[in-house]
Amino acid sequence: MKFVIPFLASAALANAHFTMQYLWVNGVDQGKNTYLRVPPNNNPVTDVTSTDLTCNVNGLTGSSTGTVTIPAGATIQLEWHQHDQRTGEDPISGGHKGAVQVYVAKAPTTAASFNGQGAVWTKIYSSGLLNPTSQQWATDVVNTSGGKHSVKIPASLPAGEYLIRGEVVALHVASSYPGAQIYIGCAQVKISSGGSANPPKISIPGTYKPTDPGITVNIYNNLQSYTAPGGPVWTG
Repeated sequence: MKFVIPFLASAALANAHFTMQYLWVNGVDQGKNTYLRVPPNNNPVTDVTSTDLTCNVNGLTGSSTGTVTIPAGATIQLEWHQHDQRTGEDPISGGHKGAVQVYVAKAPTTAASFNGQGAVWTKIYSSGLLNPTSQQWATDVVNTSGGKHSVKIPASLPAGEYLIRGEVVALHVASSYPGAQIYIGCAQVKISSGGSANPPKISIPGTYKPTDPGITVNIYNNLQSYTAPGGPVWTG
């Protein structure tokens, strides 16, 4: 029996999946699953070559999803949970250690019709291993914040319609590939009063590789540093 209990605990931990469920704009909650491309379940993406890496499963179109208008320079919050409600447990499971990132991509026309393919994504936020001594990760901070993390939309982004892509790279079983569990949520927004910047862009999928040290890594081997996939953050 002493072997069964740890096995059951690890199985429960592995199944503690989650999704991005809320978007906040300048402190205002937009409502559950509002302006978000909602996946069919809360499972992670593990294949970094799959188009599911863009905006999760069935996330390449958002024709049934509304688009919210936000001013350039706004502060948004993305909120994640294991279940379909704010329940009070660790929102993304305390065992899911890893990085939290946010990307934006400008749509050629409307956000609702944009599939996010090609070199269109710009990273505007990334947080990973915060304290090597205590092994505190960005996911720990999200949990203590009720599932939320904040990011400022650069004021220099041109006005237009965009996808905002939130990502959690959970690394608790990432010592071999495929192991990293990537949780993705995309919001549809229209940015007003923007600037004229032309930020650097990457492809998702395309840029992430199975051999990236941010994808395949043993976080339990006294890890002292971590490099998240997708390159550096553009600050605007």
